[in-house]
Amino acid sequence: QAQLVESGGGLVQAGGSLRLSCAASGRTFSTYVLAWFRQAPGREREFVAGISASGIGTYYADSVKGRFTISRDNAKNTVYLQMNSLKPEDTALYLCAARSGIIHTNSNVYNYWGQGTQVTVSS
Repeated sequence: QAQLVESGGGLVQAGGSLRLSCAASGRTFSTYVLAWFRQAPGREREFVAGISASGIGTYYADSVKGRFTISRDNAKNTVYLQMNSLKPEDTALYLCAARSGIIHTNSNVYNYWGQGTQVTVSS
């Protein structure tokens, strides 16, 4: 059974950095788009960043552009999210998702989801 498992979250001060990882298992995700979403309490799930199957194409939400970098290692079936210059408003549960096709910002079109890793940024 296909599974996505996130790790790397934690508590960090504003201005700090974290690197999230999402390891895929149960199938080969090298042909899938991988993306990061986040969800804060009382708010809708929000697209953060996506990366194409080849790793060449990336797309970011305006709120994280220039601060976050998404990358992938298909040999390890893993996608990463390097988060720099973190702000308190980045506090959320970060979730990894996968779909076939192209990068999409709508969470409803993603077929596979992880359980998430919590990121908390203190001011």
